[in-house]
Amino acid sequence: MMETLTAPLEQIGPSFRAAMRRIASTVTIVTASDGARRHGMTMTAVSSLSMDPPSMIVCVNQSTFLHDILMSGREFCVNVLKHDQAELSAAFSGASSPDERFFVGSWLRHAAGLDYLENAQANIFCKKVAAVPYGTHTIFIGMADEVVLHDDARPLMYRNAAYC
Repeated sequence: MMETLTAPLEQIGPSFRAAMRRIASTVTIVTASDGARRHGMTMTAVSSLSMDPPSMIVCVNQSTFLHDILMSGREFCVNVLKHDQAELSAAFSGASSPDERFFVGSWLRHAAGLDYLENAQANIFCKKVAAVPYGTHTIFIGMADEVVLHDDARPLMYRNAAYC
């Protein structure tokens, strides 16, 4: 049975959230540092933006610690997870405290001061070029200046509040 919903904006939120949960997404961990602080957070609101210049967007809730660091920092790294890294994703989703997260998995420090996952499927290092606030989030645009590729593997996917 098809259900069509048209409602005022304040009433569409639950159905919009349900619709978005039906979109499967590759799981990433976005890491950032502003020189004094570092943080990482599991994210699926990540996408390529352009091939010329090579760039990405990450959409971050304005209430998060990562948002604060991205606002003051200049660079970030998108670490693309493999299918067998759900435990790592959970740690960076809040199962571990911000101080303990980087003890889960094998993390290295890039010359730019960013932490990156040694055995991620890919690491995409970006320089922040813009921050566009919209609603509860900020869209950070980063121009890729280095990409590290590892073995191509099945990505860790997330759909309907579960890994799949």
